[in-house]
Amino acid sequence: MDADTHEVHILDTGERYRCAPSQTLLAGMEALGRRGIPVGCRGGGCGVCKSRVVRGAYLALKMSRGCVSAEEEAAGVVLACRVMPRGDIEVQALDRMRRCVTRHFSRDVLEEGRPISTSDE
Repeated sequence: MDADTHEVHILDTGERYRCAPSQTLLAGMEALGRRGIPVGCRGGGCGVCKSRVVRGAYLALKMSRGCVSAEEEAAGVVLACRVMPRGDIEVQALDRMRRCVTRHFSRDVLEEGRPISTSDE
């Protein structure tokens, strides 16, 4: 593992990936190279990548209050396109992101015949 990256664990699918501190969580998800990662404006304005950080430190850039309220943000709700990890982190997809990630993950698993959990055990 690269010492300059952090592990991101997507709780909805069990997937794990490495993400550099200068890379957004969404960019890291896209690098997984599979279908189902919803990508919108990549600028914090559309809300397509709404997620909750369950555990871990992160830097959050400006997000539209129309997508994430101050109360939600205080509870760890973020837009994956505007968040960069500062350590290992656990993320839960929300709303449209959750529907897309879990639906396409299940389909990819069935088509490829790989196990549901992709974490290193």
